[in-house]
Amino acid sequence: MGALDYLSNFCTVTSTRSKRKAMQTVEIKVKMDCDGCERRVKNAVTNMRGVKSVEVNRKQSRVTVSGYVDPNRVLKKVKSTGKRAEFWPYIPYNLVYYPYASQAYDKRAPAGYVRNVAQAAPAGPNSSEERFTYLFSDDNPNACSIM
Repeated sequence: MGALDYLSNFCTVTSTRSKRKAMQTVEIKVKMDCDGCERRVKNAVTNMRGVKSVEVNRKQSRVTVSGYVDPNRVLKKVKSTGKRAEFWPYIPYNLVYYPYASQAYDKRAPAGYVRNVAQAAPAGPNSSEERFTYLFSDDNPNACSIM
């Protein structure tokens, strides 16, 4: 190793820039009672770096944040306002195989939503439940062969 190699190590510029976060949408459930609560949560999240848009739905107790943010940091920022917050635990009920299972059904869920829990999927195309749905299908011209 020569003197030039030794000196070049001092002259190199190393960048400590972090990789840019991916654009994502973070949904958080926050109990908000009044306009003041809504404004406080919205202002706290809007001032974060990387946030592009904030939507607050007080009726559903839901805050949707879009931007180049870390979901855990958004949750922490919402909790710093003094409100109890958690990630949005609900999904549309038509995406779940058994929406009225004991763990999935929640009375406090907004209309059309159930809890996101791991559920057993039907056994496959040969399961009896699936066969009954195809038996009375409009796509099948011989669907009502029972009559």
